[in-house]
Amino acid sequence: MTLQIGILEGDDIGLEVVPETIKVMKAAAQKCGLSVNWHPVPIGMKAYKELGHTLPPGTLEKLDTLDGWVLGPIGHQAYPKGLPNAINPHPILRKHYDLFANIRPAKSYAGLPSIYNDVDLIIVRENNEGFPPDRNVFMGNGEFRPTPDMTIGIRVITRQGSRKVARAAFELARTRPRKTMTAVHKDTVFKLACGMFAEECRLMSKEYPDVTYNEVLVDTMAMKLVMKPQQFDVIVTTNTFGDILSDAAAGLVGGLGLAPGLSAGPDRAMAQATHGSAPDIAGKGIANPYAMIMSGQMLYAWLGHKHNEPKAVEAADLMEQAVEAVIREGKVLTGDLGGKASTREMGDAIAAKLA
Repeated sequence: MTLQIGILEGDDIGLEVVPETIKVMKAAAQKCGLSVNWHPVPIGMKAYKELGHTLPPGTLEKLDTLDGWVLGPIGHQAYPKGLPNAINPHPILRKHYDLFANIRPAKSYAGLPSIYNDVDLIIVRENNEGFPPDRNVFMGNGEFRPTPDMTIGIRVITRQGSRKVARAAFELARTRPRKTMTAVHKDTVFKLACGMFAEECRLMSKEYPDVTYNEVLVDTMAMKLVMKPQQFDVIVTTNTFGDILSDAAAGLVGGLGLAPGLSAGPDRAMAQATHGSAPDIAGKGIANPYAMIMSGQMLYAWLGHKHNEPKAVEAADLMEQAVEAVIREGKVLTGDLGGKASTREMGDAIAAKLA
């Protein structure tokens, strides 16, 4: 098949790291004969300046025709405030396409500065419920202030949402050598909310007898993660817990520059690195493209398995090998990784491995 993949550059360093990602993805596709049609789609501040909208009319309609897309980091804090045409597009994309599973790997590499070696884990975070006020109500806001001195925030946990993300995590664990999955919650305190999430994970575990299933309370997980992260394989948890734990895991292996991500739903997936748009270094050509490139690699792998397209899986494998080769050689790395290369030079080095 011919994959249809969108290119949404985002804001700030997204304009630098997304082109390097597409460069590497194109090289991998050419290497293994994968057919891909690429579709630039406007979004973010650049789209606002050119078209008057951060999520221009027609963008969702275009994405409806695609299999997946690469989304650069969104710098929505710099958008004009209070304008309906200057919205943060990320939560709209996530909810519109039911991108319920946010998959965030953390992997250490020999030769790169990190707190721990031999870390290779993935946190699967529920993406559309939980505490974030933009994703737990149909209309309005999930936070409100009934008096000047009181703020109330709503947390939403559903059986359907818990079941979907649990299944996604078990499916992922099944593909990995250790085949181990750990559910993280706090059902000792949040007896109904975390209790429901834990119940659904336990029920799902019965469908995956080949996967070793464990549970850890979130505060205990924080301790275990910083003491011995090597013991974990796939971790599944609720929205806010996953957001915090995945940043902690990234810090253990070298920082957010080494933190790729994929938001996946029933029909489509969106590659988006965990890090933000970093306006303080935008335009300097020093941003580390690793996280965005490996997010693209994850998109290829997801699309390959989803559509039974072995060439996409092969392209993902080739990208991973190319990235690891450049890191192992250590000659063309950005400053945060101990080198002196620019964003483009590191992207060129990875793409060259695929020539």
